[in-house]
Amino acid sequence: MKVSKFGGTSVASAEQINKIASIVKADPSRKIIVVSAPGKRSNEDIKITDLLINLAEQALEQKDTIALQNQIIARYKMIAEELFVGREIVESISNDLSRRLEDTHLTKDQFIDQLKAAGEDNNAKLIAAYFNNIGLPAQYMNPKEAGLIVTDFPQPTQATEEAYNKLSELQHSEKIIVFPGFFGFTKSGLLRTFNRGGSDITGSILAAAVNASVYENFTDVDCVFSANPKVVNSPMEIEEITYREMRELSYAGFSVFHDEALMPVYKEQIPVNIKNTNNPLAAGTFIVAERKKNKGPITGITADSGFSTLYVSKYLMNRELGFGRKLLQILEEEYISYEHTPSGLDDISIIIRSHQLNKEKEERIVQRIVNELEAEEAYFRHGFSMIVLVGEGMNNSTGLAARAATAISRTGANIEMINQGSSEVSIVFGVLQEKEHVILRELYDEFFSKVNVYS
Repeated sequence: MKVSKFGGTSVASAEQINKIASIVKADPSRKIIVVSAPGKRSNEDIKITDLLINLAEQALEQKDTIALQNQIIARYKMIAEELFVGREIVESISNDLSRRLEDTHLTKDQFIDQLKAAGEDNNAKLIAAYFNNIGLPAQYMNPKEAGLIVTDFPQPTQATEEAYNKLSELQHSEKIIVFPGFFGFTKSGLLRTFNRGGSDITGSILAAAVNASVYENFTDVDCVFSANPKVVNSPMEIEEITYREMRELSYAGFSVFHDEALMPVYKEQIPVNIKNTNNPLAAGTFIVAERKKNKGPITGITADSGFSTLYVSKYLMNRELGFGRKLLQILEEEYISYEHTPSGLDDISIIIRSHQLNKEKEERIVQRIVNELEAEEAYFRHGFSMIVLVGEGMNNSTGLAARAATAISRTGANIEMINQGSSEVSIVFGVLQEKEHVILRELYDEFFSKVNVYS
């Protein structure tokens, strides 16, 4: 039994949904289909999810939402008409959108979640109706009815153990299950969305729950590449990659697969196959516990921007019991998570994703650190990128950090931070954001163009 997830570009139009039907028909073991909201049909297009977020914001500001509602409904209507699905499904989508807009008892975040989830939910209904029309017995499955129970606020949205038990019943369905991605429900019945790109997470949860033979993740590329093809010219294709490697690469900017989505399948050791909806016969990339092929110490190189650094200095910091705990407690009380904590004897840097910060928070945090921890210096710096080298073969290779640092120095960039995890699967370099692309290209040349020399 396979669980197959189709991303936004795979469901962006009637033509793409036709391809999905052919893919499902070609393999009867594809029994659970997870779908995203319609994505972009071209670079100039707008994703349905973005339109829904705009709709929620306009409604909260008590602006007229009719034009935006009509734009969203028109998109679904076009898909339905081209698939020859009855008018009833479009009316159902229109009524659903109106009902969500009228749900005024929710908090701001809950209201936005409610609107965002409409994209996946209504697309699943439409696709299930189309499958039935063409002779594929299918059933739309509401996550609440299926038992996708998630954690309550303020915890991050994650499936509970009870959810896995309830969802396991889906494996007994005789029909193809069409399941909307991106959201679940708390025990009290409150809708909560996963992080952006969360349809990957839904698919992974379902694959783990039904103990699928493989979790197929259909997107718009043939495979995972060793570097961003928009930055590096013709990067190498990756045939196999481990869960740990993919987790590191996804976290640091690989957009092919959501980094949080690996945990459910990792626990059950279910392989993931990244495939292309537009070229389904291509083998794709397999994410596995252990890979058989190893072409060099580095599997992939990636980068992610939008980081800030909180620098704190205090003489004899290393002798002070509990200093790190108190510092992180201040961040926790501001609902801020951190990414890395490189440190010296008398100073420490906390790497934070910048979207969590604003001027007021920064001033409050700095004041607390100076007053409560008696730090001599505390300040924020912005505009950093994290360059990440990933590979299971790194722990058996010497001199990788030196080679990487030398390659970065050739670009004229300064290394602001170096961090190597204890697992020795990755090395992270913090650099100024404007140097990101030139560094990526130089590192790719060092570790892949010279792989036959050094590996």
